Amino acid sequence: MKYLLWLIFAAPAGWLLGRYLTDMISYGQFIHGSGQWSVGFLLAALAVTPLRRLAPRAAWPRFLMRQRRAMGVACFGYAALHTLVYLERKWGAGLILPEAREPDLLTGWIALFIFFLLAATSNNTSVRVLGRGWKTLHRLVYPGAALTFAHWLMTTFDPTWALVWLAVLILMETIRLLRRG
Repeated sequence: MKYLLWLIFAAPAGWLLGRYLTDMISYGQFIHGSGQWSVGFLLAALAVTPLRRLAPRAAWPRFLMRQRRAMGVACFGYAALHTLVYLERKWGAGLILPEAREPDLLTGWIALFIFFLLAATSNNTSVRVLGRGWKTLHRLVYPGAALTFAHWLMTTFDPTWALVWLAVLILMETIRLLRRG
């Protein structure tokens, strides 16, 4: 089941990358698509707790809970792919460091670093070694999400979808906080 899930999570990346490498989509379309998939997995991972609180007796939220780490790692994977294509595109132009200092891209770099830390510690060994610190570390997902949305809002030509998904995130977090107990 685990390998099937990873195959399903990776399929859109393969499709996007294949289309980009064969010039069926542009650089901008690839960047937009990979960023949206990253945000989608981020929101899916963050939706698990609110869904579990809304349906505490249902089996499907427990299934999602068992898949939450995989969703978080997939979020990082798509963000890393997003970044690698950006780096490949900008590498020879000497634009990476000057652009990285600008707020629109700096927010993305910081979010990527946070998600790297979370992905690198999303395994049973890290949970065991870090103990209570693991949960504290993984609460960095919230500032990482805020930085992700700041990056998206500052870099997009049309902020409509960023605002829609930000509203979904705010609603989910409101449910999570109100149904805490």
